[in-house]
Amino acid sequence: MSGKMDARSVLDLLDLTLLDHDATEAALDALCERANAHRPAAVCVFSEHVPYVRSRLDDGIALAAVAGGFPIGSFDPAVISEAVRAAVEAGADEIDCVLEPREAEGFPGEPELAMLIAMREASAGYTLKVIIETPLLEERRMRAAARMTLAAGADFVKSCTGKRGDCSDEAAGILAFEVRRHGVTMGHRRGVKLSGGIRTKEDVGRLLGLVHSEDSTINGPARLRIGASSLLDDLL
Repeated sequence: MSGKMDARSVLDLLDLTLLDHDATEAALDALCERANAHRPAAVCVFSEHVPYVRSRLDDGIALAAVAGGFPIGSFDPAVISEAVRAAVEAGADEIDCVLEPREAEGFPGEPELAMLIAMREASAGYTLKVIIETPLLEERRMRAAARMTLAAGADFVKSCTGKRGDCSDEAAGILAFEVRRHGVTMGHRRGVKLSGGIRTKEDVGRLLGLVHSEDSTINGPARLRIGASSLLDDLL
């Protein structure tokens, strides 16, 4: 791994993920057992699994719920709001939500702002990570979506779902730049979550090196997360 990050340092940033609507109780038990043993920053599951996981997850490990459609996000702010509120009421500490891209020339525009406001209002007081699905966006649209996401109050801008492409080196650098830019212009210290195809220590070292080349202060679980389902196997 590049730099001085050891396995423990990466675990402190890890959102250990299991996104399977058909996950059995045995699979969820195994997820919680691994989380309780290795103490990642968070466990990330679909919102319908939140009550079960909450009852088995040790204190001090955040529980993140994916709500509002995944990997294709809802275009309806009311649907998004209801899904996010339900996840919070079920016991989630954090919300991951997809800002679904559109092919329209005006993306991102008023429809996206309405969805972002719905996400933020429904998750008020909780950590909000907005997925902007960078593999589907060219640079201008990626930067514009990140800026709108941050301006709407999201705590993290997240690279992708991993279902429609992986997190690229370009995306990691762009998101870090936009978080730094937002901090300089608005005074708000937001975060970056990298996800999609991150499976090895080498992937982590490369991507975090790109983030830190833009802003070395984007560090620690309050400002930097790595979403992955299989990375833990490579760390141990």
